[in-house]
Amino acid sequence: MLDQAEQLRKLAQVDKQSKVDLVCNAKPRIIAVASGKGGVGKSNFVVNVSIALQKMHKKVLIFDGDMGMGNDDVLMGFLPKYNVYDVILGNKTIEEVVIKGPFGVKLLPGGTGILKIEGITKTQREDFIKKLSSLSDVEYIILDTGAGINRDVLAFITCCEEFITITTPEPTSLTDAYSLLKAVNHFKLKDRAKVIINRVMDIKEGEKTFNKFNSVVNKFLSIELEYLGYISDDKNLIQAVRNQIPLLINYPSSQASKDINFIANKLTGIKNFESKASVQNLFKKIFNIFS
Repeated sequence: MLDQAEQLRKLAQVDKQSKVDLVCNAKPRIIAVASGKGGVGKSNFVVNVSIALQKMHKKVLIFDGDMGMGNDDVLMGFLPKYNVYDVILGNKTIEEVVIKGPFGVKLLPGGTGILKIEGITKTQREDFIKKLSSLSDVEYIILDTGAGINRDVLAFITCCEEFITITTPEPTSLTDAYSLLKAVNHFKLKDRAKVIINRVMDIKEGEKTFNKFNSVVNKFLSIELEYLGYISDDKNLIQAVRNQIPLLINYPSSQASKDINFIANKLTGIKNFESKASVQNLFKKIFNIFS
């Protein structure tokens, strides 16, 4: 863990020189979405906020980084035949692997077995980076990390320019979200994060929960938090999952759908944001960490 932490620190502090010279004009916003524990609605948020952004005429790619436990494809009602490893280790193109979902949202399934990345050769990595050039028109990459706190989650957070953590008002969820931020702060991976409070009864509970959480973080950590908003506790979400149809498609008028649309609007309204990354650079960083 210590060796990995040192790699994370170096990557967070120094931009590594690219091993492959590529020209890419597209510089999407790359956002990691994480949670301190499972079951807080992280993947549902990723899928639905991506649809909301796509409906706003933004070009979105979801990368399911929850290796071995990814379920974004299930939530979208897909059973992918291929995944990212078929591009890296096989002979598939990006176009053959990427799934196009509602309103044109793209999904790059993560597959299973993150340890496979460690065995990828330099040539395979460089070939994969070159193949990514076909995704140059993507404006947003939403990276759905695994739940909890481990090397993989911290690595993905390090690779992304923006970081969103999702929690609920439950004390256990807040404790685990704090532990995640504590790890991010300890390894100096990020100095700011955005927060979403899920499954709230009303707007007051969302604001109260964030304010209490923010107070503790301000007292003990060196991370600046931004409140992105709340998502209502909505029974329609359960039915949408059972139907394998995203909430914004199955129940577009539900309160939770309205809340997610509000958050999507807030994301697009962030001023003075200039992305310095490309799709290729994201995966270069991922490969550097897991090599």
